[in-house]
Formats: sequence, structure tokens, C-alpha cells
Amino acid sequence: MADERSTTTRSTIGPVFLVPTAHGWNLLRPGEANGAYDVRQLASLEAAVPLLRPNDELILSLPVSAVLAQRFRLPTVDPAEFGEMVRLQIEKALPFSLDELTTDFEVIEQNETESVVSAVAVRNDQLAELAAPLLESGNIPQQVTVYAAHRATTHAPEGRALLIYPEGESLVSAVTENGRVSLTRTFDGIEPEHLQAELPQLTLSAELQGIDASFRNVLLDETCYELRDTIEGILTKRPELVGIEAPPAGVKMNLLPASWRDRRTQLVRREHWKTRLKWAGLGYGALVALAILYWGYLHVDLVRLNKLIARDEPQVKFVRDAEANWKALAPAIDSRYYPVEILLHLSESLPSDQVHITAFNQSARQMSIDGEADNAQLAYQFIDKAKKNGGLQIFNFTMADPRLLPNGHAQFRIEGRPR
Repeated sequence: MADERSTTTRSTIGPVFLVPTAHGWNLLRPGEANGAYDVRQLASLEAAVPLLRPNDELILSLPVSAVLAQRFRLPTVDPAEFGEMVRLQIEKALPFSLDELTTDFEVIEQNETESVVSAVAVRNDQLAELAAPLLESGNIPQQVTVYAAHRATTHAPEGRALLIYPEGESLVSAVTENGRVSLTRTFDGIEPEHLQAELPQLTLSAELQGIDASFRNVLLDETCYELRDTIEGILTKRPELVGIEAPPAGVKMNLLPASWRDRRTQLVRREHWKTRLKWAGLGYGALVALAILYWGYLHVDLVRLNKLIARDEPQVKFVRDAEANWKALAPAIDSRYYPVEILLHLSESLPSDQVHITAFNQSARQMSIDGEADNAQLAYQFIDKAKKNGGLQIFNFTMADPRLLPNGHAQFRIEGRPR
């Protein structure tokens, strides 16, 4: 089981860092309490995977042994061309093609004619092997840096500094200028005699690259306290002890390979779509729930209405039966249905004495009038006046086309039904 311990320091909310240590990695995460920062010591990157979250702004800080650092002195040119010039210098200085590397650079100092640049490169295959647990779990960092650069920016953002600290069972050193890494070295051991043999070589290498070895700051990790006197004896400068940076200061350098960046973009988009689909599903579920509730409300209301109808059905039946009886009795008790009254109103509706009623029949359900007019036009005028007669409004009148006789007269038949 991975060795895991945690401490808490004060900080502000920020990204999540994975930084190398002497025996594994530190996971630095903003704490839930205001200003708290949680530091977990892990034996490997595999142990970090369960502790990472999909929305973490993960920064992976590489050990010195995984990168190649180079210091260049170049002429100051158009900023649009400067990056390409640095890449060409890296290709000349390193025994690898640019396709095999991911590189980035930071300007240490610059004037109108000359620029001093710190360039850092990492082999893509080596980086993929180191970060395999993160890649396999889909935890793609948003930035890949070098831990030495974070430590330098935190403790020595100005001037020259020498950092000495343990990484992966070894002791490493990094020469920095204005917070940028200029030169790195991994020592063969952590015993004082190794430092006595290798620190002078480090300062000589720095001088050969044009770096003044009279460091303003010598920073020693607090876990290597016993080496403090040895380093002071070699460099004639008392080292300053530094602990875990929580969090480390941010750096602009980013060694994230393009393929990782593309994959991270795809994963972010996929998470966005998952979130959208989740909310869409919740919305659809809410609509279905509302529809079910509405259906239930309609069902309850329908049951209520059916009960009311069943309760009122006897009264409705009584009204309907009474209406039917009154309609049946209407011809007998309503004077408007009396044959004399009907004939009177029909006589009032005759357009002229050229229209004659020849037959009148009436029953409980209908009546019929046969007649003859001197022409068809008079027959049509007769039915129009009958329909408009106030005393005959209880009937609906219909008439077929009149039949013309040889003498030019027109026979007609009008039928009337009670409304």
C-alpha cells in the first residue's frame, strides 16, 4: 500500500500540484477551510490517481532528471521570430530531433541587442512513461513544469541562486537566474564527500556557460539539514533552509505535449457534454414527472366529475323527460300549433292572390302545404315570407323546386317541421 501522509499549511485556492520528492511525490491541494492547503505524501503517481478529480487544474512538476536544461545567449530579434530561433538552438544543442521533444523557454534577461534565455526540453516518450498512470486514468495535466523552476520562483525570483534538494533517492542541484532554471545536475550520492567532489565541478560548469558562480542565495532543502556545514565549507556561503512550498509559485513554462493538449481538450469537451446531457436528462425527468402528476390530477378530476354526474343524473333525467313530454303535448296545448293559427299565418304570407293553397296536412311531427302559383317566382316568394312570419318561427320550412304545368303555372309543396 502506498505510503501516504498529509500536513496542512496556509494558502489560497489554486491549482493542484504534483511535485517530486526524495521518496515519491507530493500532492498539494487547496483545502476546504479558508486559507488551508493540504499536502499529501505519496509513494507513486499511481497513488495520486484516486485523489484527483475531473475538474482539477492539475500541474505536473517534473524532476530534474527528466528534463534537459540549456542556457542560450541570443541576439534580440522580432518577438514573432524569437521562438523559432530558440527552437533551432535547442535542436543544435541536443542529440534529439524536435519531433521527439517538447520544449519551452523563458527569458532570463534582455536588452535591445542581446537576450539570455533559459530553454528546457523533455523527451516525449520519457514523459509519457513517467506520467502513464495519469494518462491512463484520463487525468491530463493542464501544465507540465519543472519543480526546480517553482522552487526558484518561490524563494529566489531575483538574482542567481543555487538549489540543492533530494529527488527520487538522489540529490539534485539547479542553478537559477531571476527564477529561471539555467543549469541542472544530479549528484551520484548524498554523502558529504560527493558534494565536495561535485559542487566545484558544478560551479565550473556554470562559469563556462557565462553564469557568475557567486550565488546570491544558496537554498538547501530542510530534509538535508546535515549537509549545511559541508556546503558552507565548499561555497563559503551559509545555505538557507527551505521547506515544502504550499503552493509553489506559478511559472509560465509549459512542457505539455501537443497530443496531450488535444486529448485534454477532448476530455474537457466530453465532460461538458456529460454535464449538458445530465442536465437535459434531469429536465426530461422533471417534465415526465410533471406529466405524470398532471395526468394524475386529470384522473382525479375525472373521477370527481363522474361522481357529480352520477349524483345529478336523476335530476337531469327528470328535466329531459319533462322536456320530451312538453314537446309531445305542445301541439295540443300551444296555440302556435293550432291548425287555425297556422293557416292564418300562412294566409298572411301569401305574396298575392295569384298563389293558392290547395291542401294542408298537419300531424304531431310535421305539416305540409300543397299549392299552385301563376309562376315559380311567386312560389319562392311565398316560402320566403312564411319563414319570416313571426307566428311560424316554430317551424323549419323546406321546399323542393316547383313543378311547372303546361299552362305556365307552378305547383309546389312546402314541408314544415317543429324546431
